[in-house]
Amino acid sequence: MRNIGRSGGVLLMLAFIAACQPSSQSGPAPAGKIQVGYVTLQPTSVPRTIELPGRIVALATAEIRPQVDGIVRKVAFKEGGTVKAGDVLYELDDAKFKAAYAAAAAAVKKAEAATAGDRTTFERNQKLSESNAVSTQTVEESRSTLLQAEADEEAARADLETARINLENATIRAPIGGIIGVSSVSVGALVTENQTDALATIRQIDPINVDLVDSSANLLRIRDEVDSGRLGRENGKRPAVTLTLENGKPYDKAGTISLTEIAVSESTGTFTLRATFPNSPPVLLPGMFVTAKVDLGTLSGAFLVPQRAVTRGDDGVATLYVVSSDGKAELKRLTTLGTSGNAWIVTDGVAAGDRLIVDGFQKFSNGSEVEPVEATIDDDGVVHLKAAAEGGK
Repeated sequence: MRNIGRSGGVLLMLAFIAACQPSSQSGPAPAGKIQVGYVTLQPTSVPRTIELPGRIVALATAEIRPQVDGIVRKVAFKEGGTVKAGDVLYELDDAKFKAAYAAAAAAVKKAEAATAGDRTTFERNQKLSESNAVSTQTVEESRSTLLQAEADEEAARADLETARINLENATIRAPIGGIIGVSSVSVGALVTENQTDALATIRQIDPINVDLVDSSANLLRIRDEVDSGRLGRENGKRPAVTLTLENGKPYDKAGTISLTEIAVSESTGTFTLRATFPNSPPVLLPGMFVTAKVDLGTLSGAFLVPQRAVTRGDDGVATLYVVSSDGKAELKRLTTLGTSGNAWIVTDGVAAGDRLIVDGFQKFSNGSEVEPVEATIDDDGVVHLKAAAEGGK
């Protein structure tokens, strides 16, 4: 009886322990894989553009300064108006210039008369010398006198030309056409030859230039893209440029690159591009700041990756997650070249056919097992899982 009691106690103890252990059939099921939405990446040709800061610069600028001293007799233009090359801007009192011109003209006539008399004397002495009526010395002296008279005549003519130029400069004309600014002098003011302060400034603003600044590193990157054949452009076609104004509105006319500076700034490591734009009516004014988008051509073999799928670490490197072949979330580092719409342009780090994770980021980390569900992204950036859409039908 004692042995039977011991055996019964053991059986009771084993039954109690078994009852305390969780049953595989009645307990909770193990956690499933994390569901993520993905889209399949495929390479495509993408327009390659860059955005650069720029400043409006006049096509040509002329500061008007007097070439002679004088009193302003007339201001012949409307401030802020349009002038053409050759239009009269200022008239100076020209009385003294007319008198100087008349005196110079008289001096020329006097010199001409002296030259004519000396030439006659020389020719007569030369003829007389043939019959030994005059000495050779006399002939040489008359020759020297004639040469001196001819030199004096040339000097007189030069003085006359100077007087003519001064008389013409008493009327100040526009060297170029464009918009003329405010006059710094009025009628009665004394102006001096080549004075420091300009009387007015003319600016040509149709067409007009925009100076753009880019880094030398970006220049080398673009050149590598061209050399490798990834960036293509029609032969002979200049890059097109569009502008965004300071108020955020686009400028409605396109321009073209007209000049590239051949030197890089030693202090900033940047170089200058110049674009030219039509500007009628004059919306663009010198001194304005703008943002320019330059069309560099078409980039082949690039990937458009939704911005929501890309993050940047503390080092600034762009990363994304793809579904690996063994069903895990895999972190990849990228090389980006700006944006196109709501997508990053990616040139390195992903491959055709990669399953890019676009939804469910808060549920997994690198290396987590995931359950990929094909998804679509609408124009507003909202992700729609196809499995969920089909289940709701």
